[in-house]
Amino acid sequence: MNEGKKNYSKIWTYLLLYPFALILVFEEWGWEPLAAQFNRLSKLPIWKHIEEGIVHIPSWGALIILGVPVLILLPVKLFGLFLFEKGHLLSGTVVIAGAKLFGTALFARLFDLTRPSLMKMKWFATWYPRWKSWKDRLLVKVRHSAPWKLAVVIKSRAKMLTLRFKH
Repeated sequence: MNEGKKNYSKIWTYLLLYPFALILVFEEWGWEPLAAQFNRLSKLPIWKHIEEGIVHIPSWGALIILGVPVLILLPVKLFGLFLFEKGHLLSGTVVIAGAKLFGTALFARLFDLTRPSLMKMKWFATWYPRWKSWKDRLLVKVRHSAPWKLAVVIKSRAKMLTLRFKH
């Protein structure tokens, strides 16, 4: 009976935790660099004005603002799926990947701007640090895994090859 519980636990780990970890790794990989790219827009006067307004928005408004990337990009992602259905696999992949990158960048920037306001909500102030701690522990495990280490080696070698061809 105990062995059955262990196997059941392993199945759930493979079915839920590993795909979820991959999503988190993607988000984590892109979060800071993509937010930094979006941050460059704040040099534009109109964008700076918009961001200043977002910073001062009340907590409930911050939650609504975080829904903007989802609402903006849902039709784009659906268009990508439509392209898949029509047999345009490359185009569909590019559309969905582009939407994912743009959405991550926009969400990361909006989250950075709204986090102080969100932290004023008791439930968010309670659960966000727990979420962040759990996510950070999971990412430590991922970074110590064989696939991650292999990906680091491949990335390093690709970078070296790229530098050789540039010179």
